[in-house]
Amino acid sequence: MSDDPTTPGQQLKQVLTPLAECALDTERHVAAAGWDQAPRLFAIARNSDLLAREPALAGQLGAADPAAYSTIEQEGLPQTSNIESLLRQLAWPPEVDGVALALERIVVPPEAEQGLPDNPDAATDALAAHPDRADVRLLVAVLRDGESICLLRQRAHDDDDKVAVGNDIAPGLVHALQVTLED
Repeated sequence: MSDDPTTPGQQLKQVLTPLAECALDTERHVAAAGWDQAPRLFAIARNSDLLAREPALAGQLGAADPAAYSTIEQEGLPQTSNIESLLRQLAWPPEVDGVALALERIVVPPEAEQGLPDNPDAATDALAAHPDRADVRLLVAVLRDGESICLLRQRAHDDDDKVAVGNDIAPGLVHALQVTLED
């Protein structure tokens, strides 16, 4: 029997980095809105810096840890069929410590990509109709110092305790987001 009076959830929060905790909170926020969402982009800022710049946020941040991070959704993200081209157009001011992106994707087995039509719309339709397709939502968060985390939620296993967490789930997206933070 453990002498630790904390609950398992509190113990988990004690071992998470501030970025991981922020990413998990943001992923749950996105998940609460359901599936079939457009990509959602968030700036990441340290709570102490947010309060220093925007004292009116004190009521919203409440007793939040000043060393923790919060995300600020960037509304009005233009619709695009190519998120990578959109990310190449982004740059963040120095006050932004990091960035997070949530987006949904269709995942199919590698053999499903053989023999696809040349027309991109027809290929997308063929993949979407594939019987072994899986709908997933990625949330990728990166900081200016290079720290990153990826979260993956499957529609078929849509539960907060079934979200995969790793650093190398979406390396291309991690890199694309890190580039948006370069001076």
